[in-house]
Amino acid sequence: MQTFTLEQVAQHTTTSSCWVIIQNKVYDVTDFLFDHPGGANVILRYGGKDATAAYVPIHPSDALDKNLAPEKHLGTLDSESINRLKESGKNKVQTKDELRVEEALKNKPPLQRIVNVEDMEEVAKKILTYRALAYYSSAGDDSITHVENGRAYGRFFFHPRVMKPVSQCDTSTTILGYKSMIPVYISGAALARLGHPLGEANLTRGAYNTGIIQMVSANSSLSYAEISAARVSPDQPLFFQLYKHVDDGIAERRIREIEGLGYKAVFLTVDALVPGNRELDIRVPHYLEDFENQGLPTQRKSDGDQGEIDRLGTAGGLVIKNDADMTWEKTIPWIRSITKLPIVIKGIQCVQDAVLACEAGCEGIVLSNHGGRQLEYSLPPIELLYRIRQQRPDVFEKTEVYIDGGIRRGTDVVKALCLGARAVGLGRAFLYAQSAYGEAGVVHVVRILEREIRFGMQSLGVRSISELVPQMVERVDWQPVTHAKL
Repeated sequence: MQTFTLEQVAQHTTTSSCWVIIQNKVYDVTDFLFDHPGGANVILRYGGKDATAAYVPIHPSDALDKNLAPEKHLGTLDSESINRLKESGKNKVQTKDELRVEEALKNKPPLQRIVNVEDMEEVAKKILTYRALAYYSSAGDDSITHVENGRAYGRFFFHPRVMKPVSQCDTSTTILGYKSMIPVYISGAALARLGHPLGEANLTRGAYNTGIIQMVSANSSLSYAEISAARVSPDQPLFFQLYKHVDDGIAERRIREIEGLGYKAVFLTVDALVPGNRELDIRVPHYLEDFENQGLPTQRKSDGDQGEIDRLGTAGGLVIKNDADMTWEKTIPWIRSITKLPIVIKGIQCVQDAVLACEAGCEGIVLSNHGGRQLEYSLPPIELLYRIRQQRPDVFEKTEVYIDGGIRRGTDVVKALCLGARAVGLGRAFLYAQSAYGEAGVVHVVRILEREIRFGMQSLGVRSISELVPQMVERVDWQPVTHAKL
């Protein structure tokens, strides 16, 4: 294999010839510049340089093999250059953000002090880098939808039944026929390695150890094969969150790959076809350059399409190649022609589309507005669930209904189940948990939710999920006072 010096690589920094170093290997990415989902400028910042630190946390290990022809894998750095990179890394001055994170990790409370989901989020927000926090916590526009997703649960109150035998309470259910110890699954959430070196593997192992199911994001930071290999048992079910690529060939290869790896269902995401306006995420490069002295080259002035790409942020770059022309008549039959896996539509936001999903024969739907990250003022999913229950209760007989967004408590889960949801998904909560405490954090959050769900069920007078019915909740037209933490 051919070797290169740092000086040789440094000569290739332009759109006509751009090389980068990743984990001591040299790649010619010239032909890929304008196919890169985040745009050419993202790569050009590291042209002729070592891009490992920026690349590894947000790309699966097989990304280079899938996107670059073999002849573009040029070779490796020579031993002297590798040693020079090591020495420069040792002498690197820590940024303010790195120093802040280091101090926060020293003062991180022991896991047993985390008593609810919000506690976990507060710890994670302190120990995450600015880049990771901006991506995980960002929401659309003014974050109104994100906030209302949670507030909406406060408009639903219980009608508990008393004098019922509840000492034996079973919180388990099935999701697409697969058993789950609680009616909660890990919703697809991208780039887990931004928060923890093991990334999605923490979620996979935590799911197994608690008997729940993980949905894997198409934009995971580990490869689909690595996540599959992280399963403790080959029988552990994994679901796949599909962002359909605009290129049918790429989309087909992706579906066939995950089916071959043993994934059990396709959750087609339909509520994030175009980049959302996630301003906290979009501001990250300016924060790092202006305030943190990260050593990033000043971004070249952008115009036209590339200027638009530069304003997308990390999240926007991930969806720029999504198929924005999907239809019920075309897309669902096309997926059916490729795979026999169950199809669940993730991102239903109105009653009419819930009905259309049933008519299309989909095995499930997820009521979701992408966690408030996309269209501002889209209806909170719990409100949509209530409307489907009122207007089209037949939907619950024709397909499995799931819901995500704004869930913080076991009582939120119980309210959704009373209204007809089969299970609920949590994304950010598990990202925060694995970021702060790894696999143990994931297990801890599940145990918290399990305890709260069981308490809610017993307090309502039920012993199984099937006993939760719409008559046990009532929607009110006033908003309760927001709780104050003691």
